[in-house]
Amino acid sequence: MAAGLGTRMKSDKAKVLHEIAGRPMIAWAIEAARGAGAGRIVAILGHQLDTVKAALDGRYGAGTIEVALQAEQKGTGHAVASALPALEDEPDDRIVVILSGDAPLLRSERIAELTDACAANPSGLALLSTVPDRPMPYGRLVRDASGTLQRIVEWPDATPEERAIPDTNAGFYAVRLGHLRADLSTLRADNAKGELYLTDLVARAAARGGATAIDAPFEEVSGINDRVDLAAVDAAARRRIHEELMRAGVTFAAPGNTYVDADIPIGRDAWIGPGVVLRGKTAIGERARIDAGCVLTDVAVAPDVHLKPYTVASESVIGPRCEVGPFTHLRPKTQLDEDARVGNFVETKKAHVMAGAKASHLSYLGDVSIGAKANIGAGTITCNYDGFGKHHTTIEAGAFIGSDSQLVAPVTVGRDAYVGSGTTVTKDVPRGALALSRVKQVNVEGWADRYREAQSRRKKDDH
Repeated sequence: MAAGLGTRMKSDKAKVLHEIAGRPMIAWAIEAARGAGAGRIVAILGHQLDTVKAALDGRYGAGTIEVALQAEQKGTGHAVASALPALEDEPDDRIVVILSGDAPLLRSERIAELTDACAANPSGLALLSTVPDRPMPYGRLVRDASGTLQRIVEWPDATPEERAIPDTNAGFYAVRLGHLRADLSTLRADNAKGELYLTDLVARAAARGGATAIDAPFEEVSGINDRVDLAAVDAAARRRIHEELMRAGVTFAAPGNTYVDADIPIGRDAWIGPGVVLRGKTAIGERARIDAGCVLTDVAVAPDVHLKPYTVASESVIGPRCEVGPFTHLRPKTQLDEDARVGNFVETKKAHVMAGAKASHLSYLGDVSIGAKANIGAGTITCNYDGFGKHHTTIEAGAFIGSDSQLVAPVTVGRDAYVGSGTTVTKDVPRGALALSRVKQVNVEGWADRYREAQSRRKKDDH
């Protein structure tokens, strides 16, 4: 169920598209259902239907997640009824699991437990209950003297005695489709909100022997209503991610001060420093070391890489055994081949740095290919933009670019060529050649001494 307005989020974005650990919250529910073995997934949408559907199609492929429209929000029972036409070809004995799109932390194992309980119960209904860690206006589970679940009373309709019941409805259900079809048709909006309550299915199941209620930790079933909830659930999701990775052989120096998005693979024996942020489609290879403050977005990091502190990279590929940083910025379409080194205060963009090449410090390398074992001196700039278009620089294998050089693209520096320090290269440098563009140095003997003496006399005269 993901049709609500989410007004308490105070956002132009649909609530279910707000992200938890880099993944839209609705995708958490979908991934949990998939992990539990769901054969079909139907998203019940309403508010911003086209936007949410486009996000689902973009993530999973067009039509992979089916969509049912709840044009008006008339309660949870009405929402589920809106999805029944999508299931008209399914048999009555099929078990349907109903999830909330704004409760991202439900585990696949819990869904499987819920499904098994439904299959074993003659009433054909199982649900999750929880005991919140703080007062919450949720529906209360009402049982008879024998402990059989009789009904769920929603908070606005509950008496003071019923509100004191600790067991609350978590909002997740598994139900046989035949019972769901029959029971939904009997729901009535005779309650404080004037809505069709899905919780009324529990009273229908009581006539068949009673539904099964499974206890679940409140954190796991907690829903998101506002930005405060969003932050709390995000922190819980990241704790879970870090714990799973640590159990898989990853070291976190400060797991409480590290931010790893969902779906990011990190290899065994990798080391992740404090303040590291790993986003999007980033992947970290085995034995990689990611030092403090690094921020990586959509970056493939190969095994044995060392990213020194405060490296920032996006949409880049870093090959085996590379060393990067500190304070390096790899912009999109940067590729570092094996054993390349890019050092402090180097910025790259659309740069291919080949095996063993080095740019150790203080350079801008944009729209460039740098051949194997080439050396880029400090202060080198590829002048790639002429005010209208970008142009490419080619530095071939083994070339040596002296400090404070400017390479004005389009230009090629040939294999094993040298560019002398302070040179501005405006035409191709042949293989093995030396390129120089310096003004001839002139030394004026005694000038500095005479200058200082003149300045000293002037100061005395001024006083």
